[in-house]
Amino acid sequence: MPDIKFLLKISRPRFWIYVFGPYIIGLAAAAENISDLYTFGALLFGAYFLFPANLLIYGINDIFDYETDKRNEKKRGYETLVEPDYRRRLLLYICLFNIPFIIAACFFPWTQIAALGGFLFFSIFYSALPIRAKTKPVLDSVFNILYVFPGIFGYTLVSGNIPPKLAIFGAGLWTMAMHAYSAIPDISADRQSKISTIATMLGTRGTLFLCFFCYALSAAILYKFIGLAGILLGISYAAMIIVSFVFQKSDRIFEVYRLFPALNTITGFILFWLIAYSKIV
Repeated sequence: MPDIKFLLKISRPRFWIYVFGPYIIGLAAAAENISDLYTFGALLFGAYFLFPANLLIYGINDIFDYETDKRNEKKRGYETLVEPDYRRRLLLYICLFNIPFIIAACFFPWTQIAALGGFLFFSIFYSALPIRAKTKPVLDSVFNILYVFPGIFGYTLVSGNIPPKLAIFGAGLWTMAMHAYSAIPDISADRQSKISTIATMLGTRGTLFLCFFCYALSAAILYKFIGLAGILLGISYAAMIIVSFVFQKSDRIFEVYRLFPALNTITGFILFWLIAYSKIV
């Protein structure tokens, strides 16, 4: 029997909203009535984008990241360290929980298959060889478009169409900023392990400037779709970046980073209800 408690910890429940949130936002953006959110397909993949999808993302990450993870303070309590002798078993559990949903998706139209395929490709090869995008500055942030694909999948599940390209671009900028900011606490461990990332390349200050730019441009694009709310959400992230600039000199930026999942959760909740209200109510 799998060690469910350990697998749950590997899947980072505090980050589940990063995948599940875009999925339900995509559903809401395409829905014409409330019943569109409760179809069999919507509920089935709602379950997938909670635990199995996150186990895939972070499990693959932990399998390939041992050398840097063992030097990373985040792995001492805040997250968990996957020892080398557990890798094969973890890979088996990742397959066990993901393959049934992949098979189910094969019975859907090509748009859903393509969206799920994109999610799987970017999720796996962000960490895995031969691409291992996380060790290639800029490409590491670009590959975090993986968090947009659940939204694309949800949208196509309801409408059968791909979302507007501008919306995908804006969301991609948001995820690039999210990745770059999350890479800052790992700078020391990554440099010790001789791993290059967007954050090791730009340093803390440069990475914060990049995050500010991406969030600002993303908010401007979102304005086209959700109006003033997009700007207000952008301001909340800009405030986080400004606070991080203050804390970087005292090496307390990790304290701000620990609030990041809460901010993303609140943002996702607001976006979902704004879109659901405008499309359904």
